[in-house]
Amino acid sequence: MTEPAAAAPIAIAPLALQGLSSTAFAALCKARGFRGAGAARDVYRGAMLEGVFDPERVGLGPEACRAYREQFDLPLPEIVHVLESDGKRGRTSKLSLRLADGLEIECVRIPMGRERFSLCVSTQVGCKMGCTFCETGRMGLLRQLSATEIVSQLLVVRHRLGLSVKNVVFMGMGEPLDNVDGLLGALAVLNDPGGLAINQEHLTVCTVGRVDGIGRLGDAGYKRLNLSISLNAANDTLRSQLMPVNRRTPLADLHDALVAYRPRRNFALGVHYCLMPGLNDAREDARDVARFCDGLGRVLVQLIPYNPGNAPLTRAPEEEEIERFIGWLREDGLPVRRRITKGRDVMAACGQLGNVELRRSR
Repeated sequence: MTEPAAAAPIAIAPLALQGLSSTAFAALCKARGFRGAGAARDVYRGAMLEGVFDPERVGLGPEACRAYREQFDLPLPEIVHVLESDGKRGRTSKLSLRLADGLEIECVRIPMGRERFSLCVSTQVGCKMGCTFCETGRMGLLRQLSATEIVSQLLVVRHRLGLSVKNVVFMGMGEPLDNVDGLLGALAVLNDPGGLAINQEHLTVCTVGRVDGIGRLGDAGYKRLNLSISLNAANDTLRSQLMPVNRRTPLADLHDALVAYRPRRNFALGVHYCLMPGLNDAREDARDVARFCDGLGRVLVQLIPYNPGNAPLTRAPEEEEIERFIGWLREDGLPVRRRITKGRDVMAACGQLGNVELRRSR
């Protein structure tokens, strides 16, 4: 009888470094019996801070370097294009990135003044929340991003474009708390003192109000992490029209979840309010916001002028309408900061990220 042919060995794809913390990476190297496993933290730190996976740099021999390269790599998405817009505070840059499966995401580098920049990163390809004022919501959800793909957005900006970033905000395409596993994995890598070492104070998660996700975020134990809620209306009828998530989680339930989320004594909740003329800009709307914020402790309302997308609900607000609504909020005792519009001309402003044609093509 003819002996059956031996099965071909199964190739194992290398693991991406940026999806691991330095501790996890070092533990894997040790568990797999690497020669030179003691240098794993140096290999990791060099890759994350310089954007080059180069075990030879730390003086490892050929065999050890070969083991590292066979089992790990640092894959980054392809830059499809970069659109830029100059403003008073600096240049806004919107990146379209192509992932390994051909899908595309967007992230935005935003000037904050004094040569400081924030990076607005995506957590999903599309979004299933369906907020009517958001371009991403028109895409629907194509898939979740892994922690590797979330962190890679920062690495591309820093190491492929050579641009500095101080803050990372999870406000790009997708609802971060609809992808809690990917979000928590990315936070662990970004905050890792053995790698990127971004302080929690420079990390912000923004959610439409996934109360289960708010609970999991609180359980993760980040004491200095920033949290913002996208409110946009503070009565259930209007908010349900603008944000379908409110039909499942009305304002009372959201309020309870935010009261329970107290990571530290001096925590200040960000309350984002997108001002849409004729929809949510009346005097009573401002009173509703004040009533909702009552009992939440320290809050800061960030007023965001509406940025029309490809299927606008209304027009952008006039300057006097913005100032009037800010005045009403302050009359009701709320601290308010106006968000300066940046990148609207290249569809990089809040609510403008997304590629509806990508969903149709899929």
